[in-house]
Amino acid sequence: MNNLPYGTLRAFLTPFLMLAFRPKVKGLRNVPATGPLIIASNHLSFSDSIFMPLVVPRKVTFLAKSEYFTSPGPKGFIKKLTFIALGQVPVDRSGGRRSEAALITGLQVLAAGDCLGIYPEGTRSPDGRLYKARTGIARLAIESGAPIIPVAMFNTDKIQPTGTVMPKVKRVGMTFGEPMYFDGDPKDPAHLRLCADQIMKRIQELSGQEYVDDYAPKKAALDPNED
Repeated sequence: MNNLPYGTLRAFLTPFLMLAFRPKVKGLRNVPATGPLIIASNHLSFSDSIFMPLVVPRKVTFLAKSEYFTSPGPKGFIKKLTFIALGQVPVDRSGGRRSEAALITGLQVLAAGDCLGIYPEGTRSPDGRLYKARTGIARLAIESGAPIIPVAMFNTDKIQPTGTVMPKVKRVGMTFGEPMYFDGDPKDPAHLRLCADQIMKRIQELSGQEYVDDYAPKKAALDPNED
């Protein structure tokens, strides 16, 4: 995967964002420097996908909605270039065989020894609470053997609330937990559910968020930028 756009954008953004938002980072030593890795984070704002990768010392690849790469016109073209530069890969996450294709793409990223970023909730939290994880992350971890680093993001929902374009200048925080490893049958729904719940429990311990034992509601109909 071409790292030139990613490296260029990172070099451009890092000094400004570090100075303006003064990220408070804990536990970064838990992130392995090499080898396949899954970073699993809570998801409060679109800006999570900017701040977190900027402090991780290796490229983080996210699986983004394919719609981000197909919007028409100049604005759509700029959006496409931005997502490519952010290290995001287009996938169709609409369900069924398409979701299976997204999992295969994730496994390919991990098989190459790269770092995959995932929001286990599947969408941004609508109210700041932490919601139930989709089980795809558990399957990725088991099939790839990659460790999962749980991450808690702080304050990004205040920096860039859903629907806003210009961020507010506030301090952002993030905590990286110790690696989690999973094995077992990747085709056993009950086992996948158990593993996914363990991941969310750890993220909840790091973030201190109230946990909701239900899937976060999708708001795509109201917010075209929802992910």
